[in-house]
Amino acid sequence: MSAAVPLLPHSGHGHRAAIGFNPRALARISAMALRYRWRMLFAVVATALAATTQIVIPQLIGTAVDQVRGLLAAVADNEAAVQVGLADTAYLLLGAAVLRGTFTMSQNYLGEAVGHLIAYDLRLSYYARLQRLSFSYHDRVHTGELMTRGILDIEGVRMWVSTGLLRAVLLSILLFGGAWMLFTVDKPLALVALSFVPLVALGATIGRLKLRALWHTLQEELGVLTRIMEENLGGIRVVRAFAAQAFEMMRFDVVSSRALAVVHRRIVVFVASVTTMTFVFFLSMGLVLWVGGVRVIEGHITIGQLTAMLAFMMIIQQPVRQIAWLVNSIARTSTCGSRLFEVLDLEPDIRDRPGAHPLQSNVEVLRFENVSFSYHAGGEGPPALVDVSFQVARGEVVGIVGPPGSGKSTIAHLIPRYYDVSAGRITVDGTDLRDVTLESLRRHVSVVQQDTFLFTSAVDANVAYGDPWADRSAIRQATGAAQLHNYIAQLPEEYGTLVGERGVSLSGGQRQRLAIARSVLPHSSIIVFDDSTAAIDAGTERRIRQELAALTRDRATIIIAHRLSSLMHADRILFLERGRVVESGSHDELIALGGRYAALHALQTRAPQDAP
Repeated sequence: MSAAVPLLPHSGHGHRAAIGFNPRALARISAMALRYRWRMLFAVVATALAATTQIVIPQLIGTAVDQVRGLLAAVADNEAAVQVGLADTAYLLLGAAVLRGTFTMSQNYLGEAVGHLIAYDLRLSYYARLQRLSFSYHDRVHTGELMTRGILDIEGVRMWVSTGLLRAVLLSILLFGGAWMLFTVDKPLALVALSFVPLVALGATIGRLKLRALWHTLQEELGVLTRIMEENLGGIRVVRAFAAQAFEMMRFDVVSSRALAVVHRRIVVFVASVTTMTFVFFLSMGLVLWVGGVRVIEGHITIGQLTAMLAFMMIIQQPVRQIAWLVNSIARTSTCGSRLFEVLDLEPDIRDRPGAHPLQSNVEVLRFENVSFSYHAGGEGPPALVDVSFQVARGEVVGIVGPPGSGKSTIAHLIPRYYDVSAGRITVDGTDLRDVTLESLRRHVSVVQQDTFLFTSAVDANVAYGDPWADRSAIRQATGAAQLHNYIAQLPEEYGTLVGERGVSLSGGQRQRLAIARSVLPHSSIIVFDDSTAAIDAGTERRIRQELAALTRDRATIIIAHRLSSLMHADRILFLERGRVVESGSHDELIALGGRYAALHALQTRAPQDAP
């Protein structure tokens, strides 16, 4: 079991750390918020008014204290006036509190609303970009990584308006407005009252940045856990077949333990930071009481003014700590935004050329002209195809056979331009594939893939995926040709029966037949069967071939297979080896040639007692 430990996915910490602070990402996200200018304007105004009312409240409390003190010392002739003044102050205090609550509620609502609108825009843009990016990009990037960016990173960006922009406005007004208020009362005491601000802000920022770094580490570990669980659930039958539950638990437990250790470190940092900041704050408040008491005795300030300072300190205690949250928001938004824009700014390798035109009519001839191709950038590594030339005309069937790794599936990938050729060209009716639009090309080409993918949806929805407007008769004709209609008719809800995740409720042969039906339903000019009957028995395959002959007689058909019985009827057969066409001809011609094809045919048709 120890040899299998490298199966643990790499957490990829270096990728997040490499992005760093990116002011351009912050500017772009802020510009997205400004698209909703009226909401943002009202949110900023509500934030400013909420901060202003918070500054007014301590002053009203101080005034009330002085009025109560005056009431206690008042003589009969001015007692009524003091009571009226105290009542007025109480009403003002109540009104300020109500206004503060109203403005704070408006600020929070509008900030969250704009944040969710930004997330909505980013989510659509991100998903649309993933649909456009080329196969070569998806070959390099793990699906779990893309899902993390599309969920967690968008969530991190969403909070920028409320925890970044609006919080910056709130803190600026509270600190500068409050400082001005304190200094107009008593400068020495104001310095003492504000002494905790830089200490708490610095301590909170350091603690928050440590927590932020640990949060990144935790997210990476949780991402690894997600990938392990995704792979385990996707391959649960393989796990059970090899009785590998203990090994899978070991993999999961190793990463879970790492995540738990990170959580413990976060708790230690959080508790230490909060404890230190609380101690500094109450120490500062004790100094204000001491110094303020002396200033009251000396007659420099009143008890009400001292009370106002203490009340203001209580009010700004939490906002000062939120300076750390502001720094954290800047760091989080910068990182998450950078990761998102890294994908959003990508241009697909395979895209329409300037001036590309759509295919207007059915394709008459598909031609490979000295095509070479390598999956490795810069030509590094062995080529998949070398100088391949052939053509297939409308109504013609071309078979392709060869050993594994000979380049058969690569031909299937190049026809709809999943990849571009490295040398040579592929043409349709004399026009280079790169000079026609991708949308029209892929509308004219249907590929039945080796790896059959089915959606968690009804049978008819899976069959009609390539032609959503197809009527029921066309769907039944396609499934009938794929020898699947009789099976579907026996299902509880027939064509409305739900197919399980990735078609798990169907056998391998049934999935392949459904994929065949899905590909023949659109009336494509070119249809490619990429080893699409490997899981189907010979008798069913023969019946499928007979049915498809009528449906594909006006199409250019390419059949890629390992089993020669699947393509013996083809008009021409190509034998590929190491990316090159080494033999070409009809079945009879290749048998007569006595080469590789003939040897493979003899091997597949040899009686069991004659096998070596």
